[in-house]
Amino acid sequence: MNYSHEVENMCVVAKGVGHKCAPIPQEGTWTHSTQITDINGLTHGVGWCAPQQGACKLTLNVKNGIIEEALVETLGCSGMTHSAAMASEILPGKTLLEALNTDLVCDAINTAMRELFLQIVYGRTQTAFSEGGLPVGAGLEDLGKGLRSQVGTLFSTKAKGPRYLELAEGYITKMALDADNQVIGYKFVHLGKMMEAIRKGADANEALEKATGQYGRFDDAVKVIDPREE
Repeated sequence: MNYSHEVENMCVVAKGVGHKCAPIPQEGTWTHSTQITDINGLTHGVGWCAPQQGACKLTLNVKNGIIEEALVETLGCSGMTHSAAMASEILPGKTLLEALNTDLVCDAINTAMRELFLQIVYGRTQTAFSEGGLPVGAGLEDLGKGLRSQVGTLFSTKAKGPRYLELAEGYITKMALDADNQVIGYKFVHLGKMMEAIRKGADANEALEKATGQYGRFDDAVKVIDPREE
């Protein structure tokens, strides 16, 4: 190691107290993390690309510094979905440090990885106070039955008002309006449940009917509109 001339001529002053790093909470314990293998936790983070055209929600489950599970959800950019496919192959098996310094193809996914790194190494994970953390596979619980992301898609204009296209319950097929043309409910199709039933051999029309539901005061509607055609 090279030292400057000024440092070379300094006398040695002993360091009296050995200060440890501050412990971080993770999986129900307090850890003095000094190396990447000390890091554990499951958490989520959001990233965005430079032009802010799209966003990524990334969920990682880290055990002993290794990414054991990754859930990559993207929004707003068609190319980003293919980047997510590549990221899903790249991330598992890497250490947090490797993943931070690996090109995850898409700006938004890279940014999400950076945000997650900060959360995890500072002990700000979702499982900071959960003893033992969560098992590998817990990320799928975010998707629910049918394994589809929670997506909300709504369009609105000053002239014509809002159009509900997709909400947490599913794909919106009808909007219910009252006498003042205000939204009081909607009818939806849970696409995850419908496709799961079809995959298991159910008739498509029957699957559609069983996966259809309604929310709010739909039955009290004075007027019902199709948000994609009206």
